[in-house]
Amino acid sequence: MAEEASVVEEGLPPSQTPLVSVSFERNVNWKQKYLEAEPNALGITQIGLSLFQIISTVLFMSKGLRDTPTGIPVIILSLLVLIAGSLTVAAQNLHLPTLRACLGMQIVAVPVSITNMIFALVKMNDTPCRRYYYDQNSTSRDYCHNIESTISHFSSECVVINVALVTISITVAAYCCKVTNCCSPAPKMPVITVQAPPAQL
Repeated sequence: MAEEASVVEEGLPPSQTPLVSVSFERNVNWKQKYLEAEPNALGITQIGLSLFQIISTVLFMSKGLRDTPTGIPVIILSLLVLIAGSLTVAAQNLHLPTLRACLGMQIVAVPVSITNMIFALVKMNDTPCRRYYYDQNSTSRDYCHNIESTISHFSSECVVINVALVTISITVAAYCCKVTNCCSPAPKMPVITVQAPPAQL
């Protein structure tokens, strides 16, 4: 059917060629879609929140307020989110391999942040002052309860931080996915060509 149309069109005299033709071409500015996500702001937020978790965890561990077996994984996982944030900022140059690396790290950052959230929830429900319940020394008991309250508040703050990090990672991953065409083919835009009619003699 298409062959017949082309044969007929070739046989048309110049006066009967179509004045308007529509074609679909690849959008040259399709990578600009990534910049709509404000990657600079989101990446810096990821870096800042990750650094806050790392520094806070190190301080708590140095004061003996956090167990090393749970503190070290939190630091390592927060470093992965920090790397994801750095790639978010670096991908602003719209270099395709950097955008793909950013997408990969954001996908990794989602379960990482969820794992950190679980660690924070476990720490929030930890009660180290049980041994002071029947202690006659009220000073030690009050001191321990103050520490317990501080750890609980910090852990609940970490839960909120990790919820924010999960949301940021999903948002950036969605925009990276649009640009790298992992979910759908490259977008095409219609191009309308108008031809001037031939001059009448």
